[in-house]
Amino acid sequence: MSAPAGEGGCACRAVRYQLTSKPMIVDACHCRDCQRITGGVFAVDLWTERQFVEPSGDEPVAFSVPPGITGRPNDVFRCRKCGTAVWHKYHALPGDTVLLCGGSLDEAGAVTPDVHIFTHSKVPWLQLPEDARVFEGDYRRDEVWSPESRARWRALLA
Repeated sequence: MSAPAGEGGCACRAVRYQLTSKPMIVDACHCRDCQRITGGVFAVDLWTERQFVEPSGDEPVAFSVPPGITGRPNDVFRCRKCGTAVWHKYHALPGDTVLLCGGSLDEAGAVTPDVHIFTHSKVPWLQLPEDARVFEGDYRRDEVWSPESRARWRALLA
């Protein structure tokens, strides 16, 4: 997988977490929702089971974002002191999972996206790596995820 377990948190270090397992997948999402939420041109998300995120320090505050491409709300969990987004909970996704914000990792450079999604709204000046797996919209998990990640997903839904 493209991201190791590791530690992360907010800019002021009031909110901290430890990721105790590799994520199921790491995506770079170029949708307009992610562009607006992050204030950047895409978001890097580490999709993992909630049980593998061990928070410490202050509890982040959930901010509900209106339904976007999924048609369901998205809660962005941010530090109440500095406002840094540390993870998301998309209610469109079944199971107890979160999407950790890649930029909140202490070693953000250790993360390489497995896929680039919703590239139909990618900014035109951003050049993606030649070997990147690119999707105009979303993808099918059974065609993209590793066998290990698909097994973890099935266990979540059981």
